[in-house]
Amino acid sequence: VTGVIAQSYHQSEKSASEFDAIVAQTEQFLADNGRRPRILIAKMGQDGHDRGAKVIASAYSDLGFDVDLSPMFSTPEEIARLAVENDVHVVGASSLAAGHKTLIPELVEALKKWGREDICVVAGGVIPPQDYAFLQERGVAAIYGPGTPMLDSVRGVLNLISQHHD
Repeated sequence: VTGVIAQSYHQSEKSASEFDAIVAQTEQFLADNGRRPRILIAKMGQDGHDRGAKVIASAYSDLGFDVDLSPMFSTPEEIARLAVENDVHVVGASSLAAGHKTLIPELVEALKKWGREDICVVAGGVIPPQDYAFLQERGVAAIYGPGTPMLDSVRGVLNLISQHHD
């Protein structure tokens, strides 16, 4: 599978009312802004683990987001360029290979060079909790570790987008 699988998450989500509430939020975002919330799921460096990123991308798509997936092994500069070109609201940096303390801050800096501090950066994957403050001090807006409920992450990202685009 190379991309987003539509309706895969919707069919498996047990909390239909919570799911529907988030879909309603994304629809309201569309009505208010003339477009859907847009996220770029990014895989940087030598991290070759993309299954989780594809699951996240599929869930966000099912919940009403426009979703872009980066190529594997991208540089932070390439991700920043994709984010700007695709006019995303947020970049979700997936890290499963211990590159988070280097690559994600470099991404934040690359977005600044493009003059796009308005694009939020969130991180997910296997990031030790002791590294959270380090990343947040360098501009990461939120971190979603293993076990974070999908709906919690989507709700959090929607709130971040709303705060940055009011």
